[in-house]
Amino acid sequence: MESQRSPGATEISDKKTKLSALIVDDDGVIRSIHKAMLEGLFKIETKLAKNGKEAVDLHCSGANFDIVFMDREMPIMDGIEATKQLRAMGVKSMIVGITTRADGIEGEEFLAAGLNKCFGKPLTSAIIEAVLQDLQD
Repeated sequence: MESQRSPGATEISDKKTKLSALIVDDDGVIRSIHKAMLEGLFKIETKLAKNGKEAVDLHCSGANFDIVFMDREMPIMDGIEATKQLRAMGVKSMIVGITTRADGIEGEEFLAAGLNKCFGKPLTSAIIEAVLQDLQD
């Protein structure tokens, strides 16, 4: 059966049948775009959270993800605090910051909270491919 991935998309080894991702963003349009891209182009199972507290609560209830795509600025609990809490809980998932403020001090602050990587919005297929490659290494 031929793959439906975009040209140049990273192939995932068969260690797991399907990767899972949590998209954490307060913007419903961004959540929808990121979900469509992850599921449609990369066949990654996705779950959505509107803020950091929802992400932490999902993990507290036993949910587990291979990748967490985390926005920085959100109401209730921002990405920095959510990332710190997830790491304090022992969450080993790759946490990737996706924010409008990826450069400079604000990006460094976000990385220091426990991110594996931080990129500017919007999420692109090239960013996803880079993340998937890092996940394989």
